[in-house]
Amino acid sequence: MPVITRDQARHTVTPAGAMTTLASPTLGNAASALWRVRMAPHAAGPEHRIDVEQIWTVLDGGAEIALGTEKVTLTPGDTAVLPADVPRQITAGQWGLTAVAVAPAGARAFRAGEAQGVVPPWIA
Repeated sequence: MPVITRDQARHTVTPAGAMTTLASPTLGNAASALWRVRMAPHAAGPEHRIDVEQIWTVLDGGAEIALGTEKVTLTPGDTAVLPADVPRQITAGQWGLTAVAVAPAGARAFRAGEAQGVVPPWIA
């Protein structure tokens, strides 16, 4: 049974926030990726889509998720199941955002207008 200690977690910083990989195919040989997201107040990720379903649970703060034509606000304890291939943008609330997210291994992200996606480093 692989155990990933906190000092083995992988940290990735982007303009929108910081992701900490807790488990993934390259970290614990997991079939899914699990990561923690931290975003500053009102920080916004880029508009993009993911080719697989993702599940996000808010631990602290909050977020607004624009998913296609729908917008939802999440607060601590709320979980959103984001379907594959729907354009999305996540914006942290006024207190910032701390969340955990999970996706299957190999998930690819596509920015608006991009035909070729990438596997984000926190999912690899």
